[in-house]
Amino acid sequence: MNNDMIDILEDRKDQIHRTGAAPYAMDCQKRSLAGSVSQRACVFCGSRVVLYPITDALHLVHGPVGCAAYTWDIRGALSSGPELHRLSFSTDLREKDVIYGGEKKLYAALTELIAEYHPQAAFIYSTCIVGLIGDDVQAVARKVERETGIPVIPVQSEGFRGTKSTGYKAACDALSRLVGTGPTHHLPDHSINIIGEFNLAGEAWILRRYYERMGVHVAATLTGDGRVNDIRSCHGVKLNVVQCSGSMMHIAKWMKDTYGIPFIRASYFGIEDVSRALYDVAEFFGDDTVVERTRDLVRQEVKAILPQLSLWRSALEGRKAAIYTGGAFKAFSLVRSLRTLGVKTVIVGSQTGNQEDYELLRELCDEGTVLIDDTNPLELQKFIRETGADLLIGGVKERPIAHKLGLGFCDHNHERKLPLAGFEGMVHFGREVYASLQSPVWHLTYRSSGPCKEVS
Repeated sequence: MNNDMIDILEDRKDQIHRTGAAPYAMDCQKRSLAGSVSQRACVFCGSRVVLYPITDALHLVHGPVGCAAYTWDIRGALSSGPELHRLSFSTDLREKDVIYGGEKKLYAALTELIAEYHPQAAFIYSTCIVGLIGDDVQAVARKVERETGIPVIPVQSEGFRGTKSTGYKAACDALSRLVGTGPTHHLPDHSINIIGEFNLAGEAWILRRYYERMGVHVAATLTGDGRVNDIRSCHGVKLNVVQCSGSMMHIAKWMKDTYGIPFIRASYFGIEDVSRALYDVAEFFGDDTVVERTRDLVRQEVKAILPQLSLWRSALEGRKAAIYTGGAFKAFSLVRSLRTLGVKTVIVGSQTGNQEDYELLRELCDEGTVLIDDTNPLELQKFIRETGADLLIGGVKERPIAHKLGLGFCDHNHERKLPLAGFEGMVHFGREVYASLQSPVWHLTYRSSGPCKEVS
């Protein structure tokens, strides 16, 4: 190991832990140091990934065009109707605007875009430049809202304000301006919101079908395939089901404090977690019919997929995987799902995990598993080599690391095209893990384990 690597690990020793080692201490949710290599994104990016899937709203980035390009179509968030969210709009601030201010440019852009596209609401994302020059985005928003009659909502997402998690909170604060402004009389008694679901590759549609079979109405999905009017009325539900707790727990807690709506945490990834999520909702309503329908649903779905998963497990038994995700909550489900496939997790980390998340991961993982917060490529490479991982599961920034090291890679990024939620999602995940590790290319690379055996 070179001296630079030793220095990096020494500086970050409080953000790395091996399960089973004592004493346990994980220092997380720290701001990344300026100039350091980190896997994190900025506050602006965090706010965009949460709000972007609202399909009938206008999303205007107030800043340089590069910020809008960076987050253009950043999620594989599908829509069953409007697709205004897939257009990227920017005020394109330049040197002259930095000197004289960009408020006039923002007003002109908003009025022109609203007249052209007739959105149900408009979000204005403030970027670093806007925070530095001091544009009064709130005043412009109020003026345009009076003139157009639609909600115009500033998002305080200047990149330097904190971490990606700060952007999540800024997005939730913006959403709270919509919640509670619409009617609720049309919502049935058994109504829920799914919070933190972004309809990647159509996953929200899978979940809605499950709940329909159970007899539960999904009033709004925040924010996948989202509609402004659904969000305005979503305070009329009986329960909030929070999937991506790292990004949207703030809005769930706010709705509980403001409207008295209880929430539960859930994961829709993997057999164990999706079953538990459906049962928890059914048990909340205490309706025997809903509970019985849920039992039938889970029984039918598990029976349909278990034979194929068992075949893949016979080929994958004993393989090792490394996991690096944005939010830590999805890592829990990945560890359990890999275990279902016979794959051991040897590294697990996240960009935005908190103390509670890492404590749960410590209890869930096998002894010796490396827990790592806000890692960088050098660290990840070191631990992958050290643990002998066969597979890396991560996002777009982790893919080159896997390619460089010559090991399999599974995409769990928000740009993916295959749904991983629900029971059918577990089949897609199992097939991807198996295909990655069974590939004959491992005969041609420096890998001690080689490909796993082929099954029909």
